[in-house]
Amino acid sequence: MNNTTDIKDTSQLTSGDFTEAAEPFALFATWFAEAVTSEPNDPDAMALATVDADGLPDVRMVLMKGYDVQGFVFYSHVASAKGRELAANPKAALLFHWKSLRRQVRVRGPVTPVTDAEADAYFATRPKQAQIGAWASKQSQPLESRFAFEQAIAKEAAKYIIGGVPRPPGWSGWRIAPVQFEFWHDRPFRLHDRIEFRRTAPDAPWTKTRLYP
Repeated sequence: MNNTTDIKDTSQLTSGDFTEAAEPFALFATWFAEAVTSEPNDPDAMALATVDADGLPDVRMVLMKGYDVQGFVFYSHVASAKGRELAANPKAALLFHWKSLRRQVRVRGPVTPVTDAEADAYFATRPKQAQIGAWASKQSQPLESRFAFEQAIAKEAAKYIIGGVPRPPGWSGWRIAPVQFEFWHDRPFRLHDRIEFRRTAPDAPWTKTRLYP
């Protein structure tokens, strides 16, 4: 292939060439804002990867419930599989895939629990049925039948017919502090654009590398 004209994509990615970004958080904010307007379902969905006691990777979809320069936050139960795995090995990886934009963002870093105040504040924003469900669900534990779960939901709902629903013990959240980002954008003929940001610790400066697709 001597003429590269056909492999160039002149479509505008952001306000300029995203590979020129100096740091990852602002670039993520730009991409996420665009995903909110274009992704038909759950632009805040992210794959969360952890490792179990045998070193076997484990991955599932969760919803990002907040992000800033301190990291990415999600919520669940500490007794869930992800909660147990993060307690034993507090490191994780995330993947955002926005198919409508043909983009991916990968994130890796150490994980810390959110504060009780943060968990309380977020739990208070959940719909009441979801709050009741958090009380009824023994997350990741064996369930004998759907009917047994519905009975548990009804029992908890009866307790909170009037008034608010407090946050259950053990229901909390985690914050992943990135030490690595990778931004990926689809290009024709699989000649994609990729840039990687790395730092040695959450308070260290970033270095940036452009990667072959």
